[in-house]
Amino acid sequence: MIYFISDAHLGSLLIPDPREHENKLVQLLSTMKLDATAIYLMGDIFDFWFEYKTVIPKGYARLFGKIAELTDAGIEVHFFIGNHDLWTFGYFEKELGMKVHYKPELVELYGKRFFLAHGDGLSTGDTGFSILRKIFHSRFAQQLFALLPPYIGQKLGFAWSRQNRLNMKSEEFQGEENERLIIFAKEFIETEKVDYLVFGHRHIDLKLQLRYSAEMIILGDFIKLFSYGAFDGNEFHLLYFET
Repeated sequence: MIYFISDAHLGSLLIPDPREHENKLVQLLSTMKLDATAIYLMGDIFDFWFEYKTVIPKGYARLFGKIAELTDAGIEVHFFIGNHDLWTFGYFEKELGMKVHYKPELVELYGKRFFLAHGDGLSTGDTGFSILRKIFHSRFAQQLFALLPPYIGQKLGFAWSRQNRLNMKSEEFQGEENERLIIFAKEFIETEKVDYLVFGHRHIDLKLQLRYSAEMIILGDFIKLFSYGAFDGNEFHLLYFET
């Protein structure tokens, strides 16, 4: 079984009990361990992550311990950067054994072709967001931010993330003609043969059949929906975790 999960936003200032939230994700990963061949963390697992050269952000010990346990057991754990946790510079690979992806990927899983991406920056149509995204991905901007003492940088980062979440437009489904990821997916399959397109980012749970037998999935989130994806080689399932 191959599993997919996105948008946990661990550490968010909007989550009442961060420890309980992290523990719930760890419980899900423990369940996945029973039959997983690979686990894909599809972005925004952390509400804010900036990895300093000699300082690792406080917290997430239980999650990191579980991920190390999974990779030590031979289970592949893939991490796609999101728009909240893009500033990772080697810790995940070297210490936890994860495979980090900095851009969308075309991969073959159980003989099926997948297009995998967090979803930010794909056919956004939002000039302001596009400019901000370029700044966040700029090596120069990252180096400037790294000059801040970690306690200031972390405080600013989580405050920005909180405000960004509060300013978000509706997370309700906007209809096929208005959902930018759906527009992107429909355009993409006109030039590329894939069986599945899997995204996070939008915080909605969606399975949509497209042309050419392609299926699009938006994974939901692990904040309110507690949804995740599972592919058994024949069918992609959207599931919901309950403790």
